[in-house]
Amino acid sequence: MSTAPRDPGVEMYALARELFPITRCLAGPGYRETIDRLEQVTGPLTRHRVATGERVLDWEVPREWELREAWLRDPDGRIVVDARDCNLHVVSHSVPVRARLPLSELQEHLHSLPELPEAIPYRTSYYRETWGFCLADRVRRALPEGEYEVCIDAELRPGHIELAEAVVPGTEADEVLFSTYCCHPSMANNELSGPVVVAHLARALRERARPRLTYRFLFVPETIGPIAYLDRFGQRLRERLVAGWVVTCCGDPGAFTFKRSRRGDTLADRVTRHVLAHGGAPHREVDFYPPASDERQYCSPGYDLPVASLMRTMYHAYPEYHTSLDDLSLITPQALAGTLAAFLRIVETLEVNETLQVTVPHGEPNLGRRGLYRQTGGAWIDDRGHEDMMFLLNFCDGGPDLLAAAERCRRPIGKLAEVARVLKDHGLLRTVGPNAGGRDDRSETPASRAEPTLA
Repeated sequence: MSTAPRDPGVEMYALARELFPITRCLAGPGYRETIDRLEQVTGPLTRHRVATGERVLDWEVPREWELREAWLRDPDGRIVVDARDCNLHVVSHSVPVRARLPLSELQEHLHSLPELPEAIPYRTSYYRETWGFCLADRVRRALPEGEYEVCIDAELRPGHIELAEAVVPGTEADEVLFSTYCCHPSMANNELSGPVVVAHLARALRERARPRLTYRFLFVPETIGPIAYLDRFGQRLRERLVAGWVVTCCGDPGAFTFKRSRRGDTLADRVTRHVLAHGGAPHREVDFYPPASDERQYCSPGYDLPVASLMRTMYHAYPEYHTSLDDLSLITPQALAGTLAAFLRIVETLEVNETLQVTVPHGEPNLGRRGLYRQTGGAWIDDRGHEDMMFLLNFCDGGPDLLAAAERCRRPIGKLAEVARVLKDHGLLRTVGPNAGGRDDRSETPASRAEPTLA
């Protein structure tokens, strides 16, 4: 019995819809439930637990949080805010509270957005004990004077954060990282687009033949997750990582945004730029700057890893960001599928990239006697292909990699890789290294490099 082919965009959107109502935070049952569901797509995940109170770099792991119910009752006894309607109504990690207090005191614990009167903002308090409610500014302005009943039935307890990863091993030890976060409640583009794309990317690579590079897919709580991961595995990343990407805000139909790494010229930067240049989709490129997502941890001066970010509409750049308006209507199956396809092209670029050296470097090789010249039996290649062949035989001297050649002649690396295979089969090129611009020896300290400018 035949089955219809899978539609990854539809599958990713369905997964986002399933995960959307879960009350996630940095640590707790909602986070673990999300990871459990993602594991059904990725295959087995290795989970590293870091206990509450443990020191990780300059931070300390917070307590777990579980919300059971939260509501706000007005002077007439009517519930005006209820977390069952939207879990963004409660400041994440609020301490438990049962109280009666006048509106003037309650206002100190209320959050709204006058510029978006219908939106419920997303607010957190992970490292300071307080509580609060978030609500639409339209509702807040209509609250009558009087005494309000407040209920936040929540528990803060010692536990752990979980760093979950899937690894697709390659024939080489050099690694590629795709990192995303799973700690925000009920926001579709900012929160869920990244995990669902990374999960399906992991599945796609598991289902393929064994790759050359090793691919690591990391699901963590934002900020504290990468910090804890670097605390445990930062040295391994320094030794093995050739390229990495933070994946977030990638489900809306906007143009792609490529945010460079701190160095700006790493293999991750070069590959992303190449894929976008030859992908035909609208895109823009911005420089690295620290006030952003988890790339600021991987690119911190002590690590300075080759990690970039590929998004669609950038965080902070769309009005629905960190509000209840970032709902499932903001993402589309088509945009999710397009983002997945872009990352698969990134993988394909990494896999074919290598450093080549011509075996006949003194003068031009005689192509005619090898059956490669187009006028004497080279029907396998068109004129542009012949130009590509001549270019590779001149450019590939054991220094720059194939990606550099593609950049130099403004050709898709896949086309040059096909030509390179033919030339290798005829003994005119040989592989002398996997790539250039990946890992470095760190002989140059971050302080010796010029600081990047804000895009």
